[in-house]
Amino acid sequence: MISYEVREFGAPLAYAERPAPVPQGGEVLLKVLAAGVCHTDIHTWHGFYDLGGGKRLTMGDRGVTLPLTLGHEVVGEVVALGPTASGAIIGQRSLVYPWIGCGACKVCRRGKEQLCPTPRFLGIFRAGGYSDHVLVPEAKHLVDIGNILPEHAAPYACSGLTTFSAIKKIDPDVLRDEKIVVIGAGGLGLMCVTLLRALGSAGVIVAETNAARRAAAIQAGAIEAIDPTVGDAASAIRRAAGGSVWAVIDCVGSAHTVQMALDLLVKGGQLIQVGLFGGEIALSTPIIPIRALSIQGSYVGSIAELQELMALVRTQRIPPIPTTCRHLHEAEAALNELEQGKVTGRLVLQPQAGRPSAVPTPEATDEIR
Repeated sequence: MISYEVREFGAPLAYAERPAPVPQGGEVLLKVLAAGVCHTDIHTWHGFYDLGGGKRLTMGDRGVTLPLTLGHEVVGEVVALGPTASGAIIGQRSLVYPWIGCGACKVCRRGKEQLCPTPRFLGIFRAGGYSDHVLVPEAKHLVDIGNILPEHAAPYACSGLTTFSAIKKIDPDVLRDEKIVVIGAGGLGLMCVTLLRALGSAGVIVAETNAARRAAAIQAGAIEAIDPTVGDAASAIRRAAGGSVWAVIDCVGSAHTVQMALDLLVKGGQLIQVGLFGGEIALSTPIIPIRALSIQGSYVGSIAELQELMALVRTQRIPPIPTTCRHLHEAEAALNELEQGKVTGRLVLQPQAGRPSAVPTPEATDEIR
């Protein structure tokens, strides 16, 4: 089995070779067909989240241990089953629900594994998809993708699920009657645009500084894409929304974007933040009840939501966001490209893709067996 793993936070990814794991109990082993590259991977790779004001939330604080194989947006083919595994068959192609909890606490029993206090998330707390194989604790975490291509299905495990769950938190009347503002048109933002359209939004307005991403947002179905750094962008966004902004989904999550969202909202409006860029803002507490604002964080989503989402994608044939495939051996280059803001849409790693010219060899790397 070939993997790329973090052995030291902030250091280059390490190439590793070892025998593929043998599934035990109810475990399922999958051959990886596609693994999305996500901004969460960058935070995990570097080892922290920026809390603003010089403060950090480290991966050690979260319970992350090394070495760790990144990758939580995974589509794979079942190749082996543990002796008590049920609900999967050899050859089955599935999207993996990576936000796996302990399975025993009251949160998990409520179907909210993504909020479990002792999580086992793939690619964060357990080995993920930057590999040619991935081990999944139980077959119940496998979700049908139908005829969707693996590279198009993989991003739904995170960017799709995250935005789908955020959209479902919007007041249904607002979703039906009002135009929704989406901040950011990266992988999350573009996914958000496509899903808002599929879920019957009255229209989507995107705020994005990058011209190529603004164009991609229009292509994805946004009615307008506005550069928030040019002119009186707030007035332009309000005009595009019909005079009042009732709901903002912030796919960036910086101090600037959160403040922009709060400033845009009408009395009674909702801010749903999913982005994790980092920072902090000063918030006058009386303003929240005076303006009747709702400020809600939304963290990925439940397995039921992922199943609902994939059924929607299959039945409505929702077009994929722009996707660029890279060979697994280009994992670190892909992370760097994403971090430098050079990606429109999503990057996906594929162990079976055409091999790049420079492939690590055991002689040139720290091999693990």
